[in-house]
Amino acid sequence: MATMTAAQQRAQAKAEYDAFLAACPSRKLLDRISDKWVALILCALGNDDEPRPMRYSELSRLLAGVSQKMLTQTLRSLERDGLITRQATPTVPVTVTYELTDLGRSLQHMVRGIKSWAETHMDDVLTNRAAYDDTAE
Repeated sequence: MATMTAAQQRAQAKAEYDAFLAACPSRKLLDRISDKWVALILCALGNDDEPRPMRYSELSRLLAGVSQKMLTQTLRSLERDGLITRQATPTVPVTVTYELTDLGRSLQHMVRGIKSWAETHMDDVLTNRAAYDDTAE
């Protein structure tokens, strides 16, 4: 049996990604990108036509209810995955901005669609919930 190079092993693993399998790394990625804070951060960093860098404090104000700890953890995980970049400018205090990468922009388009769908169909969902709750009693 021939040994495979690291690149060949990665190529084989990529061909075998299946998020329905518990051990598949794509499942962990799917779990990460389906997080509400990830989705909202990606949507907040501009729109499809004009992605723009945002400061930490801007994101914190825009994302009502996010704790400092959760925002920091989420931004770090997005940076680690290559979806955003972090730029620190040596000022007093240090100015830190976050911006989507090309990979992040490719995901942002889909996430914005889900956000838009949720906003558009919220009344329908509330109506269905109320009807379900009435029949369940």
